[in-house]
Amino acid sequence: MDETGLRSLRFRREREESWRHLEKLLAQVERRSARSLSDEDMVAFPALYRAALSSLSVARATSLDQALIDYLEALCARAYFFVYGARTTLIGRIERFFAHDWPAAVRNLWRETLVSGLIMLAGAITAFALVSADADWFSAFVPEALAGGRDPTATTQALRETLYAPADAHSALSVFATFLFTHNAQISIFAFALGFAFCLPSAMLIAYNGCMLGAMIALFASHGLGFEFGGWVFIHGVTELFAVTLAGAAGLRIGWSIAFPGDLTRVAAAERAGRNGAVVMLGVVVMLFFAGLLEGVARQLITSDIVRWAIGLTTGVAWALYFYRGRTGEVR
Repeated sequence: MDETGLRSLRFRREREESWRHLEKLLAQVERRSARSLSDEDMVAFPALYRAALSSLSVARATSLDQALIDYLEALCARAYFFVYGARTTLIGRIERFFAHDWPAAVRNLWRETLVSGLIMLAGAITAFALVSADADWFSAFVPEALAGGRDPTATTQALRETLYAPADAHSALSVFATFLFTHNAQISIFAFALGFAFCLPSAMLIAYNGCMLGAMIALFASHGLGFEFGGWVFIHGVTELFAVTLAGAAGLRIGWSIAFPGDLTRVAAAERAGRNGAVVMLGVVVMLFFAGLLEGVARQLITSDIVRWAIGLTTGVAWALYFYRGRTGEVR
């Protein structure tokens, strides 16, 4: 055996017992939890960790064999994450997501959220104006399969009945409501996923979503049912449309970061924007689920226009306060 091997062997024999002890404690923690350690083990752990770091430093300085150095590096890395790493439960992570991570991610996108909302509003106003001026424009924004008879040829009574019809899984109203939820969920996903193409697909999807809504409002408004339709759609639509707006904002941030990466590479800029956007999209899923509950339960049970509007406005104020009231911070 050469001199380096002999030195490594002596070095290992003198210190190996403490390394094995540390390794045993780490295995216990990784297999179970930190609470499984006794008080004596918790007191001994920092000393064993410092001893391992010292051994690693000596091994590197005296050029001992590489296998020993690799072993000590791995051992010290595991101990480091136990000593300094964040340890939290699933409940704790969920609480942090709702209390900090999600609101911070949304606030970080406030400019893109404003742009996304304005794009959707512009689409709605444009479609509303076109359909109000010429009813033939309606079919350009709302597919015939979706309209299901709710088109410019429908009578006022027929349209009114769709707004107050009792819950029925096979009714035209339920089919339309299900399509709206599915459509908005798909728009949210695609608006985020296609953001990498320099914002354009995301912006077009958001605009189209606004156009479809504007066309439907124009149709019901032309029969004197604008207020009634607004209550019917906004009882859940405030949450649902806000979710689509946030998804579009996340997509716009990715596209903008790729187009104008600044000091970062385009890949690094997209990765950074994607991390923030992923947190927002997790929250979007929660919002769509909540909107689905409002759509499937509250709207079917509540037929008062005033109450429907009140619920829609209340949810809008609640989301605004949750995301933007007196908070700062950014998700990295």
